[in-house]
Amino acid sequence: MLITLVSTGQHRYIQIQTKPTQETTTPRHSTNMASSTSHITTTIIFIFVSLLFVVSSLSPVLSLPTLSDPGHPLLANQTFRPLQELHRLKRIRAYLKKINKPAVKTIQSPDGDVIDCVTSNLQPAFDHPQLKGQEPLEPPDRPKGHDSIDAMTESFQLWTDSGESCPEGTIPIRRTTEKDILRASSIRKFGRKLRRGVRHDTMSSDHEHAVAFVNGDQYYGAKASLNVWAPGVTDQYEFSLSQLWVISGSFGNDLNTIEAGWQVSPDLYGDNNPRFFTYWTTDAYQTTGCYNLLCSGFVQTNNKIAIGAAISPRSSYNGRQFDIAIMVWKDPKHGHWWLEFGSGLLVGYWPSFLFSHLRSHASMIQFGGEIVNSRSMGFHTSTQMGSGHFADEGFGKASYFRNLQAVDWDNSLIPLSNLHLLADHPNCYDIIAGKSNIWGSYFYYGGPGRNVKCP
Repeated sequence: MLITLVSTGQHRYIQIQTKPTQETTTPRHSTNMASSTSHITTTIIFIFVSLLFVVSSLSPVLSLPTLSDPGHPLLANQTFRPLQELHRLKRIRAYLKKINKPAVKTIQSPDGDVIDCVTSNLQPAFDHPQLKGQEPLEPPDRPKGHDSIDAMTESFQLWTDSGESCPEGTIPIRRTTEKDILRASSIRKFGRKLRRGVRHDTMSSDHEHAVAFVNGDQYYGAKASLNVWAPGVTDQYEFSLSQLWVISGSFGNDLNTIEAGWQVSPDLYGDNNPRFFTYWTTDAYQTTGCYNLLCSGFVQTNNKIAIGAAISPRSSYNGRQFDIAIMVWKDPKHGHWWLEFGSGLLVGYWPSFLFSHLRSHASMIQFGGEIVNSRSMGFHTSTQMGSGHFADEGFGKASYFRNLQAVDWDNSLIPLSNLHLLADHPNCYDIIAGKSNIWGSYFYYGGPGRNVKCP
């Protein structure tokens, strides 16, 4: 009997070979000896299998070192783990070691997150070949007409409620855990959006939108304020988000986007908290880009904002409204795309070399909500968009975007004109726009998902 470990690509398995690999040495003239040898071999195999069964039932045969995440359900019983699972966990640990950088300080957030304060030039962005050895850039000039008088003085991320902060020269990074990655179907798909992340037609898909957009010109940025909610997401693999998109290229494989806003994603974060997030892609969500700092790309410069961390407080139905301002614009001097969160807090930038079309300018700006409808129960999801209420309920009840603006070729903020509205499933989620002296261009949007008109 021959027992061998066989590897084929990413898979390994045990092969048991009972046929001799060489010519038998048993004398052919001795029939009794051959019969006896056969009987002994059968007995040995039986004893070996019996012992293997007994030992495996008494103690771990294939045990793992203690994982870094003590809450992982696989830690409860690690006996007899398939080799493929062992190989996967080994790759997960290698990936975690790559993206979880050494911290000079660690902060425990009330919601369970761990925030690592990482030296700025050690952040994931500087793993990129074109950024290795560099330092974060100095802040650029804001677009003309930018108003930062409404400076935020209150806490707006849960991890800061403890009073702890990251020291100068570091950035706060939400630590990724094994549980985070194991919720994804693979390491390759972890931290990435599926395709169809931008709405440009009314074709049905599992991604549904209620958005306002402008196109047909050259755009160098966008700005808006949007209120934050905690919409219910009914399936782990669905999400609900509200964001702005800066878009260029066709809607084929060369689509470039920069995205920022808030989202609820149980699959990505393991809970239903609304979280500040960013995203980028240069090939229509196929192989480039990621959420937050989960790949090399976005360069963070701020030590007060943790991308991917929970936002607090949130808006309440018929109660207090809490909104955040987001601005993305192209620095005329270096050509990089910068991100501002709140009033005057520069978060960082996407280097221009990451992109093809967005290296020069955007051809579309889009604002609004998006959900995933997996129809896991056989009917439309009850995942909410925004507040979970339709647009016509108005202020205090529906979710909104206000003071919609674009950045022009002269690095000036300008009000939007020719705003187009699109709700691809209006009986589930809808949108209504307007203008006022205080709110400029604005719109309400959202909905409950499944209802009598949205089966």
